[in-house]
Amino acid sequence: MATIQNWISTFRLRTLPLALSVIILGSLLAYANGFKNYVVTLLAVLTTLFLQILSNVANDYGDGVKGTDNEERIGPQRAVQSGAIGQSAMKMAVVILSLLAFLSGISLILYAIPSSELLKAAVFLVLGLLSIWAAIKYTVGKSAYGYRGMGDLFVFLFFGLVGVCGTFYLHANELPLDVFLPASAIGFLSTGVLNLNNMRDFNSDKNAGKNTLVVNIGLRNAKKYHTFLLTGALILSIVYVFLNGGIEWTNYLFLLVSPLVIFNLKKVFQIKDPKQLDPLLKQLAITTLLYSILFGIGQLL
Repeated sequence: MATIQNWISTFRLRTLPLALSVIILGSLLAYANGFKNYVVTLLAVLTTLFLQILSNVANDYGDGVKGTDNEERIGPQRAVQSGAIGQSAMKMAVVILSLLAFLSGISLILYAIPSSELLKAAVFLVLGLLSIWAAIKYTVGKSAYGYRGMGDLFVFLFFGLVGVCGTFYLHANELPLDVFLPASAIGFLSTGVLNLNNMRDFNSDKNAGKNTLVVNIGLRNAKKYHTFLLTGALILSIVYVFLNGGIEWTNYLFLLVSPLVIFNLKKVFQIKDPKQLDPLLKQLAITTLLYSILFGIGQLL
């Protein structure tokens, strides 16, 4: 029987700061624009945590069933792969977490959107259902999009545009177009974490038939792509501050993460053995969290 430690390991807690980053940024941007609703922030955090854990559990199940997680895999051993948690138990966990994410999301929609605005509520309901679908279908099923090189697009959408813009809208009931700039920036950083993961797993994914974007374009181009993602995030952030008349130095607090970004890029190009990329995933996830906090605080001050 699986232990509590087995389940905690399966939840992959080190990925949670990345999920929280989008809610923190969306909320702080809303606060900076005069819209504060701490209940919305709390419910959004809860929903996002359920979705991230759902994604991790579904990923463990999907890759385990397909045999992608095998002795070639470089990262931490997965629960289904090791036999610590059976396939049926993991499948049940996917169902339970999907239900929890749905209930939390419904609570958020009912609280944040007036009952008279049914169309807006319906739009967010669809986005919520798509989020649950995306969390599961990354690796689960014959049509898993993670096996067709589309993981990067979905991470950018849900860990960038949908997460930040959706959170902002639920606070403010409006959405300025320039919010898409920092939303895209954090989407780039989140995609960078996935890109690191896929570079680390390049050989095992290729041999298992998991055609991630990295497998499709090769490691050399993946490193160039990584540079585009990380530098693009900083450039988009600077453009947002410039468009909003950011002349105060506090608006540029987010640039304090620049040394961490440079370190990450430097190590990516220096490392020859893919397994050595693993520590960089946590480093970039934490960098993304720091970016979201610093960017938001910079707008508040």
